[in-house]
Amino acid sequence: MEEQHNPSQRHHVVLTIIGRLALAAALGLGITGGLVWGGVVQIPRHLNPFAPLRITDEINWLTRHKLSRLERDELQCRAVLAESPLSHRPVPDRDLADGCGLSNAVEVIDASIGLSGNFTATCPLAVAWALFERNVIGQAAREYLGQDVARVLHLGTYACRNIDHRERGRRSEHATANAMDISGFVLADGKQITLRRDWNGNSRHEVFLRAVRDGACDFFDVVLSPDYNAAHHDHFHLDMGRFRACR
Repeated sequence: MEEQHNPSQRHHVVLTIIGRLALAAALGLGITGGLVWGGVVQIPRHLNPFAPLRITDEINWLTRHKLSRLERDELQCRAVLAESPLSHRPVPDRDLADGCGLSNAVEVIDASIGLSGNFTATCPLAVAWALFERNVIGQAAREYLGQDVARVLHLGTYACRNIDHRERGRRSEHATANAMDISGFVLADGKQITLRRDWNGNSRHEVFLRAVRDGACDFFDVVLSPDYNAAHHDHFHLDMGRFRACR
């Protein structure tokens, strides 16, 4: 889960990094990954804002910034995804003329945590999922339930429709496979936890689900839970859209 920093700590770290990078530039030193060559300045790659994202990097306040860059850089996104544990294959682009279609998408076939089925997703959404399962789902299950999650139950990604299935209005992020809906989890012992039944049910299951929701907000732009409205009473909506919300 993302490391928390108060504003003064974050400001201090930012100034330190900028100062060291400025010194390196003034001395004509090169920056590669997490190191500044020349023996003068050394910055861990996970704290280097110029270093590309890696799924295995330590999570911190720069992670979201690096993740957002992938939405504008298709080649870098594919490179990050290639090093992730997700088994995937590219999906051909589809015309986006009516607000529905695919661009820079992949079909996710398997992941570190099992899936109830394959899903199609934009590359940034797939990368966010890889970070989410690595840093949130398993950790929350072990902390609150004392076991691993064997499988994630999802309701799919791509659907050519407007928000909340309205006849008129803005297209949903699902219309471009830039959103995913999660309905529950199957634990290692075979027990199933669902949002429909457990969001306000068994205390341990409820705490686990809320921890997963909160952790998702570190990686996805929009996270909507049953607390948001009745339309989301049985699932988490996760997307990499233009807005920012954690409800």
